[in-house]
Amino acid sequence: MERTIRIRAGPVEVTARLNDTGTADAIWSALPIRGSVNLWGEEIYFPVSLRLPLEDASELVETGDLGYWPQGPAFCIFFGPTPASRGQEIRPASPVNLFGRVAGDTAPLRGVRQGDNVVVERDSHSG
Repeated sequence: MERTIRIRAGPVEVTARLNDTGTADAIWSALPIRGSVNLWGEEIYFPVSLRLPLEDASELVETGDLGYWPQGPAFCIFFGPTPASRGQEIRPASPVNLFGRVAGDTAPLRGVRQGDNVVVERDSHSG
């Protein structure tokens, strides 16, 4: 079953697909999630009330990846280098559980600002 979510942050809306992991299952079950945007370089993150263990965690991510950061705990959307990156790599502050990926262009995410409201919910066309 494909699980698609809609992420609205400030003036921007993107969709994303969740993968088949325990972290993705926990995020899906917790929807809708609401918060306030924090920016760290080209990463959007916001607190979530989930407490999940590391699950095949990644130190480097790709543009469009969705990650769960256990130390926050936080929902993270990566769209470019962070202050921890070396060169053009995308490096979270510490390892994250990858649980999905933005579908399509991530460039609109550059329009999101610190403190914008964010809502993550199930896409109405998804299982």
